[in-house]
Amino acid sequence: MLAADPLSPPSYDLHKEITIKITMAFLLMFVTLLHLVSLAMVFIATMEKSWWTWDSVDRADLWHKCIYDNTTDTMMCTTVSQNDWLQSVQALMVLSVILSSISFIVFICQLFTTSRKGLFYFSGLTQIFAGLTTFAAVLIYTFQRREILQDPPELTKGYFGFCFILAWVCVPLLISSGVLYVHLRKKTHTAA
Repeated sequence: MLAADPLSPPSYDLHKEITIKITMAFLLMFVTLLHLVSLAMVFIATMEKSWWTWDSVDRADLWHKCIYDNTTDTMMCTTVSQNDWLQSVQALMVLSVILSSISFIVFICQLFTTSRKGLFYFSGLTQIFAGLTTFAAVLIYTFQRREILQDPPELTKGYFGFCFILAWVCVPLLISSGVLYVHLRKKTHTAA
């Protein structure tokens, strides 16, 4: 029986195993980074003050309406008048932040506690639901902005702000990260 030559190049199986481990590590980092970025974006879209903009200064968001006062040279912010459509958008956006946060916490817990070949269904489905709630919120705001803003002449002078656009960008990011979680399977590769 011949002994393996210690100076021979590493076997193909070892190279393949290392390549798989590196690929899985990059995939894990990508999914985690995608989740954190989408969570930060949906949080900013929910809390920041620019869902509707009239000029470069006057803005309205889900919580406040801020108008610049030329006489005092200050911003005057008031709580937006509540109506059913606005409350729906507020609730859906807050629910989206909560669901995405829960999904990330559960994913981290599953990553360390799930056995080999474990699936991340709960994390993925929770993240997909976060994307769908964000989608519903921006859809409601898109079609019901006249009633949400409650001042039709202001609609002709204004346009959607960056937080509204950011919320739309969050929708595919949240759903795609959820789909990645559903397809992700915890693998442990051992040397042969």
